[in-house]
Amino acid sequence: MAINRRDFLKFSAGTGLMLAAEANVGNRADAKELPRDAVGILYDATLCIGCMSCMVNCKKANSEPGGALYHRETAGKIPYEYEGEEKKYDAPTGLSADTLCVIKAYRENSDAQGGVFSFIKQHCLHCVNPACVSVCPVAALQKDPDSGIVTYNKNRCFGCRYCQVACPFGIPMYEWEKASPSVVKCQLCNHRYAQGSYSACCEACPTGASLFGKVKDLREEAARRLALKPGDTYAYPVNHIEHGKTTEQVVPEYVDHIYGLDEAGGTQYMFLAGVEFDKLGFNPRITNQIYPEYTWSYVSHVPQLIGALLVAGTACRIVTQKLDKEKDRDK
Repeated sequence: MAINRRDFLKFSAGTGLMLAAEANVGNRADAKELPRDAVGILYDATLCIGCMSCMVNCKKANSEPGGALYHRETAGKIPYEYEGEEKKYDAPTGLSADTLCVIKAYRENSDAQGGVFSFIKQHCLHCVNPACVSVCPVAALQKDPDSGIVTYNKNRCFGCRYCQVACPFGIPMYEWEKASPSVVKCQLCNHRYAQGSYSACCEACPTGASLFGKVKDLREEAARRLALKPGDTYAYPVNHIEHGKTTEQVVPEYVDHIYGLDEAGGTQYMFLAGVEFDKLGFNPRITNQIYPEYTWSYVSHVPQLIGALLVAGTACRIVTQKLDKEKDRDK
């Protein structure tokens, strides 16, 4: 039975996608070590004043070319959560396709004096072994081998959204309202880092609550803070741990845990707080297990599934075309 040129090209393209997927998921179950020069953020909730400078500057920086919110058709336009007739404002309550970074607040016993209160900053944690990367069949999501930043290439993505399902922190968002949608997540201002700068959220933070630097240095800084005596004063680094700028603050009573040091196999975005992390919105079911080890048994079958669907779909198309031709001859 003959197959025309168009069908052949469709089948070849589909097979190419299948092979690319298979090559991409190969050996994904292997645990990776933190890159020597990996960069990240240490967020200290006890220093955060909720000014939201990080949110504002995140949107501004990432709406520039190369940023995670940049679109050619809306170049130079900052995406707001609400845009209506003569009204435009931004008051996100969570991450979305227009918001990569958000500040939330926790309050306990709000009616009483001296109740427990804390801010918390949410965005991509840039896992050492990212589950989103492990499930992407076309390598649209990748982890930079030097910086460790988890980046996204919209030109490769075909919208399967496996990354959304796989991420234990629920970070990747999807542009449901767009005709040509993309996955949206913090890329740690990778476009700025490539130019010798660093994350806009840290650069804009006035208190040092969001601190940028090499992960190994940030881990040491976090451990140093946990060893401090509450009530003493400490020179907290501000903006970038290597720049030398500091601010004197009274040491609070910390929860004795660095969140992100081990969770999900370790992350490059780490947290310190004075309130238990499960109260700040962190899922207590997230363990220290490396999540790609969970997803591998399923992801390893994706190329075979794609291949089977392509073969079955092509066969059905050829048979249908043959039957249509026979009907035309009978007529």
